[in-house]
Amino acid sequence: MEPDHHQLIQLLPLLPVLAELGRTEHMTETAEILGVPQSTVGRAVARASAIVGADLLIRDGRGIRLTPEARTLLPYIEAALENFQAGLDRVRHESDVVRGRVGVSFQHTFGEATLPLLISAFRGLHPHAVFELWQGPRDDCLKQLASGEMDFALTAPIAPEGKGIRSLPLYREPLRVVLHYRHPLAGRTSVHLSELRHDPYITLPAGVGLRALGEALLREAGFRPRIAFEVQESTSARGLVSAGLGFSILPPAGPGSGTGQFLPKAELGLVEMAIESDLAFRQIGLAWRERSFEPDAVRLFRELVVAEGGELLAELVRARSGTP
Repeated sequence: MEPDHHQLIQLLPLLPVLAELGRTEHMTETAEILGVPQSTVGRAVARASAIVGADLLIRDGRGIRLTPEARTLLPYIEAALENFQAGLDRVRHESDVVRGRVGVSFQHTFGEATLPLLISAFRGLHPHAVFELWQGPRDDCLKQLASGEMDFALTAPIAPEGKGIRSLPLYREPLRVVLHYRHPLAGRTSVHLSELRHDPYITLPAGVGLRALGEALLREAGFRPRIAFEVQESTSARGLVSAGLGFSILPPAGPGSGTGQFLPKAELGLVEMAIESDLAFRQIGLAWRERSFEPDAVRLFRELVVAEGGELLAELVRARSGTP
């Protein structure tokens, strides 16, 4: 066997480590993304350096940086991995079977309809793909994306682009003021939030997108609310409003606006009304990381949402905004 060919065979298993290390330039972050001990990354770099015959990393204070030799090799490593991924994709396309994992982090309110509609459309085309779902506050969803734990984040407000993050607006949804059905303003079609300055407020925790949006609307109305309850998700907020314990600012609960369900004997019930403000909406969008190569299932899901997401969600958008 030719010596160069033997070196190439020895290097092949190390290419994914070198590619990720070239992207992060950080040993700990690379180990976390690849799901291996940091010592494994260190040994891989040392072995690659020995095979290449040149140091690929040098210590820089407490950190590391790539040597000129490593920077020369990096584009070839990325190209090799991309070409191999393209070959895998072609084989899978030819067999009409797409396998693999798609990880999506999402805020609680999108688990009811938005995300299931997108997954259902994708699984209809690629039934062998597997989804791993993680739900939580907006800030945590974006952390899951940035760390590489998840491939996508479905959030509102939409994630800002930059630092290797791309995003796609999917739809705009109105925000409503939610009141007990016997509240003095409950018979109105719309409310200016300044009329509720003396009412107790029911909100969500810091880091939740709806918390920040609600606070912005109340600032615009000229007051800081008296927070009576802080709950983990919108279902609990609706329950407290339904019991007459305060008001909240939330997206519509379902098709149209308002629940239409009241229990007069128990004094339970709520109504949703339009907020008199041009800021009373939230923008829902999907975000993903830019990377040198993408698993086939991840790429195809992204392409489906980019090409057809608006159409797939059109009926839901009309229902939740109360438009015909």
